This record gives sequence, structure tokens and C-alpha cells, in this order.
Amino acid sequence: MSGRSFFFFAGMAAARLHRVNLQDLRTLLDYHYWARDRMLAALSPLSQEEYTRELGSSFTSVQDTLGHVYSAEWAWHQRWTGASPASPLPRETFPDVATVRRLWEKTEADVRGFTEGLGETGIEQEFEYKTLAGDPGSSVFWHMLQHVVNHGSYHRGQLTTMLRQLGHQAPESMDLIRFYRTRR
Repeated sequence: MSGRSFFFFAGMAAARLHRVNLQDLRTLLDYHYWARDRMLAALSPLSQEEYTRELGSSFTSVQDTLGHVYSAEWAWHQRWTGASPASPLPRETFPDVATVRRLWEKTEADVRGFTEGLGETGIEQEFEYKTLAGDPGSSVFWHMLQHVVNHGSYHRGQLTTMLRQLGHQAPESMDLIRFYRTRR
């Protein structure tokens, strides 16, 4: 085996040894929903016109961006419970921030409950599902949960920019380190 091959395979073995535990995932979820709540608080003062105004982002409005983030989390939870949605939730599902908050609080309870139900060994479970496009997929649970948190962070950045474009105050810091500092 060449030196290059040895290091490649040694690196792969080390990557397989790295695992998260259930407490790590609880902390990630705590962060995710803490940051979500800060974002929703900043979005709450928007008028209906501002909430739906086209701003030229990847999802054109605050409504569409917020709906996308929620809908994606909802879809992942559906996949974990054996259903693979064929489309995102329709725009009409998200008429205002208050409605999104109510929906998301229910989904938060579902996601937390599902994660707890898996337990320490269950978070290693691989789930098969179909993407929205109908393509088959398969991923380890903790990878998918980390994706949900990362996806939310990405789009909270976009929502922050939209708030500034609309002349509103950005949310309180949603940085992970700020979250850790609040937990001391």
C-alpha cells in the first residue's frame, strides 16, 4: 500500500470513529430553536406588505424564505416517521409570522420527541426516504439532524439581510458562541 493510500484509509477510519451523542444533538436542537425564536421575534413587527414583498433573494420574500426553512424541517421529520412528502408545504400555509410560530412549536415538540425516542444508539440509524423530486435517499439520523440545524442557520442569514433591506432591525445575535455564553 502506498503512503498516500495508507493516509486516505487511516483518515476514513478516523472519520468513522467520530460520532456525536444524544446530548450533542439536544444541544444543537436547543441552539436551533433559540436562534429561530430570535429570528421570529425580529420578524414579528413586519407588516403584511413587508412580509410578502419580493426582495430578489433565492426565495423572493420573507414569507417564502421562512416557509422554506419550516417546510424543509417538517419534510425531514416526515421522512423520519416513514412518509416522504412529494412537495413542500404550500405558501398559503404561512400567512403570517404568528402562524409559522405556532406550526414550528408543534414541529419542535415532534422533532425533540422523535430524537429522544431514538435514544443514544438510535441516532446512528440510517433512514431511507425519497427527496421532493422522488429520488431515493438514505442518511444517518444524526447527519440529517445536523443538516436541519445548518440549513436553518444559512437561511436565518438571508432573513437577516431581508430585514435590513426592509429597514428593520436585525435579530439579536444568533451566533452559536452567543448561545453557549447564555447557557453558562
